[in-house]
Amino acid sequence: MKRIIITAIASATVLMSGCASIVGGTQQTLSVDAHNGADSVAGATCELKNDKGTWFLTTPGTVTVHRSADALNVNCKKDGFDPAATTVKSSVKGSAFGNILFGGIVGAAIDTANGSAFDYPDLITILFGKSDSAKTGIKQDVKADVKPDAKPATATN
Repeated sequence: MKRIIITAIASATVLMSGCASIVGGTQQTLSVDAHNGADSVAGATCELKNDKGTWFLTTPGTVTVHRSADALNVNCKKDGFDPAATTVKSSVKGSAFGNILFGGIVGAAIDTANGSAFDYPDLITILFGKSDSAKTGIKQDVKADVKPDAKPATATN
């Protein structure tokens, strides 16, 4: 009888390991939207990158990425705007904790290694700002405050 119980527990542990991979898998579909203030910015090209790969989309759009413990770096470009970027942190999914209780360390290790224990937000919003070069053709990084009636400094001995 003791052998049957041990076999049942071992079988349950093996069958339930990788719980987060079964529930959500290693892939996640995300939506990316871009804004400039209250206005939507359509047609921006975006690159999403983590340690598992690189993906591209045009806003507004959706893309399927590989889940990871690492953050997802999002970089977007559109003519007339300065480049926009954000970093999205991943979070541990609730089903990953089920591995600790039911699947054991093996299941938790598998889901952590393949990324299925993690989630990114379903919607990522990128915020653009107008670039100076879009208005003038020249990007101005330095502004000078000139006073017309200022007298030059003189040296005294």
